[in-house]
Amino acid sequence: MFDFQPLLVSDELNPSEASIPSETNHDASVDDRPLFDAYSQAVVDVVDRAGPAVVRVETPPDREKRQRGGTGSGVVISPDGLVLTNSHVVQGASAVRLALPDTRTVKARVLGDDPHTDLALLRVVDDVSLPAARLGDSKGLRRGQLVVAIGNPLGFESTVTAGVVSALGRSLRSYSGRLIDDVIQTDAALNPGNSGGPLVSSRGEVIGINTAVIAGAQGICFAVASNTASHVVSEIVRHGRVRRAFIGVAGQTVPLPRRLVVALGLKQARGVAIASLEPDSPATKAGLQAGNIVLSLDGEPVTGADDLVRLLGGARIGVATSLTVIAGNELRQIVVLPVERIEGQGK
Repeated sequence: MFDFQPLLVSDELNPSEASIPSETNHDASVDDRPLFDAYSQAVVDVVDRAGPAVVRVETPPDREKRQRGGTGSGVVISPDGLVLTNSHVVQGASAVRLALPDTRTVKARVLGDDPHTDLALLRVVDDVSLPAARLGDSKGLRRGQLVVAIGNPLGFESTVTAGVVSALGRSLRSYSGRLIDDVIQTDAALNPGNSGGPLVSSRGEVIGINTAVIAGAQGICFAVASNTASHVVSEIVRHGRVRRAFIGVAGQTVPLPRRLVVALGLKQARGVAIASLEPDSPATKAGLQAGNIVLSLDGEPVTGADDLVRLLGGARIGVATSLTVIAGNELRQIVVLPVERIEGQGK
């Protein structure tokens, strides 16, 4: 057992001899209430601005697909009824029900579902006008910035938790197996049911869509960045899906032989070795072969299979794209013309 001794001024010390600056001798008189009041008011203001736009998302059970019904959260992002939530909340459903903060219930259909970013976009079917929250710019975030999470965890509606941005630029593997880039880490408490709800800045702007926690950990929660969400919303509204490019290769991350790194003057230690190619694919037509090692795509380093997936975005569909590869013992530049990826295809 520890023997704690009280910290008392020694009797041998004459108080008149003590030299304590007056500005440090004010602990008892410090009033922290204004600071706490300001913090509380900031959270209240955020909730007042964004809270009315947060909804509960209810999915019906589907016996044919053997899916149980469930609930999650969502946020209205336009007055005409566009609602953002998580892909894993809608679970492939075509129609859902939304419970509004004012106790109304409305129907919605799923406009588009993107498991690769764990985001889904809903459209309210009923003719109603809804309060909407504004999507902010997640690139302007800083670590330590105040954020507020609003949602319906474990069935407790309109629950508010507050915290800070713990880290930026995290990567999180989605339910589809693809990496979600630029994920926000926060210590604002999240629980099952918070999924799909907004992470809101002190300005009342949605800067993330809450998506996951680490089981067994405390204060390690994640949200898909609002800039990613904005891209997904734009793609779904325009095309009904998120378009991604496809070149037709299957590859794996490999370390580069030291002799090649030195001989070719490379600045990276890993690349993606092509294991196989789809017949009549853009990669096959361009002359890529099994065994080639991809080092970069349009000058962007490819040090792993996830890099190749990430770089093949919708903007590259139909656009001549240069791959730097190792073929044998030499570097080659090969130009491919990616096509749109069909769900179920590889890279």
